[in-house]
Amino acid sequence: MPVRTITVEQRTWQVEPAGRITQYDHDEFALLFTTGVGPSREVRVTRYSPQGSRSREQSFAELSDAQLRQLFAHSQSGATSPEAGYTG
Repeated sequence: MPVRTITVEQRTWQVEPAGRITQYDHDEFALLFTTGVGPSREVRVTRYSPQGSRSREQSFAELSDAQLRQLFAHSQSGATSPEAGYTG
């Protein structure tokens, strides 16, 4: 999957579509924002509805850096997100 990089408040985040598909495939997708490594690794997750292409990779490519930063502003900790590996 494609990975992009954005900077938010002087921190660099890798952004990629989550590999997990939900029943809302083609209506909404999850994005993972990741920074750091090891114990300092932080993961945030958000969902978005594509406005153009309904392909996950294509709609991700269509998002501008400004749109990614806006989605980041609405993201939540990945600690309880199945997209980030939480299994309950």
